[in-house]
Amino acid sequence: MDALQIEKVELFKVPPRWLFLKITTKEGIFGWGEPVVEGRADTVAACVNELSQYLKGRSAHAIEDIWQTLYRGGFYRGGPILMSALAGIDQALWDIKGKSLGVPVHELLGGAVRQKMKMYCWIGGDSPEVVIEQAQSKVKEGYKAVKMNATGAFEWIDSNKKIKDVAKNIQLLREEFGNALDIGLDFHGRVHKGMVKSLIDELAAYNPMFIEEPVLTENNDALDHIYTYSSIPIATGERMYSRWDFKEVLHRGVVDIIQPDLSHAGGISEVRRIAAMAEAYDVALAPHCPLGPISLASALQIDFACINAVIQESSLGIHYNQGYDLLDYMENPEVFTLEDGYIPLLKEPGLGVRIDEEKLKEAQKVGHQWSNPIWRNEDGSFTEW
Repeated sequence: MDALQIEKVELFKVPPRWLFLKITTKEGIFGWGEPVVEGRADTVAACVNELSQYLKGRSAHAIEDIWQTLYRGGFYRGGPILMSALAGIDQALWDIKGKSLGVPVHELLGGAVRQKMKMYCWIGGDSPEVVIEQAQSKVKEGYKAVKMNATGAFEWIDSNKKIKDVAKNIQLLREEFGNALDIGLDFHGRVHKGMVKSLIDELAAYNPMFIEEPVLTENNDALDHIYTYSSIPIATGERMYSRWDFKEVLHRGVVDIIQPDLSHAGGISEVRRIAAMAEAYDVALAPHCPLGPISLASALQIDFACINAVIQESSLGIHYNQGYDLLDYMENPEVFTLEDGYIPLLKEPGLGVRIDEEKLKEAQKVGHQWSNPIWRNEDGSFTEW
């Protein structure tokens, strides 16, 4: 096995809200990663640049030692910025290793346990008209599952009218598609503990596939009460960044589906470990992915190698992707072609996506300064977006 000495680390901040990383070895083999926190791209880029001192001159084959060095070598550990920077680096190193050996990453993780992965996409949730229109469009594209926001802005204790309105969107979808369409509901951490049970009472009749982030992760202790209240599967994890963050909720038995993000939770190396922990607790895996093609490819490599992976999110057509979409920077967009609700096994070496660097360079001239909206209640107080 050759040394694959890391020689160059490059970053590309491109619209709609993405940050791509290219790591190139002295031998000319390169790998792609996607290290970004939505709305904090420059901060993550600064972190990647700081960490690059530990990369240059190292063998790209030393993925685990590099991971441990980057995680433990800075004394202060974890959190969204460090773990997202580490995630992109880790993705790029796995891409290099796969390419150097001529195999897809899932082969290096033990081989595929499935030949295709069930997918879902986002359809909004803010108005009934948009939900029906977008759901019809996605079903025509071949999707058998969708996800939507359960609520808009919500106060700590809100009105009965808002509670009733929340159920209208999923009711319309059930009337339109019956049980042929799986529907995930994303609470997005917008709902406080005092409102969750009232919302569940309204939603239970429509059998959602799962309820995502019923409370903010800093309030995960509330899951003890929510979990026993409802038979609807509880999903969470997009704002959890390591196996240590997931350890407590798995041990307490208050989650049915974990949703680590391949660009936030330490990359392929760490999410593989998180998935194995979840398997030991009989918990399913559904990686979070509202980002670009490298993040999605990384998630799929995990899905193909993990027996407890049940469904995969895709950002194709998501409302964030204004002007640029998931396939626009790819030389081989066909690998993400949906077939009867599934994406087939990725077979190209490495992560399985080929990035058009010339398009990246052009888009980098445009760049972005994306940040999430700031929402306020009627009285002017801040509320969760």
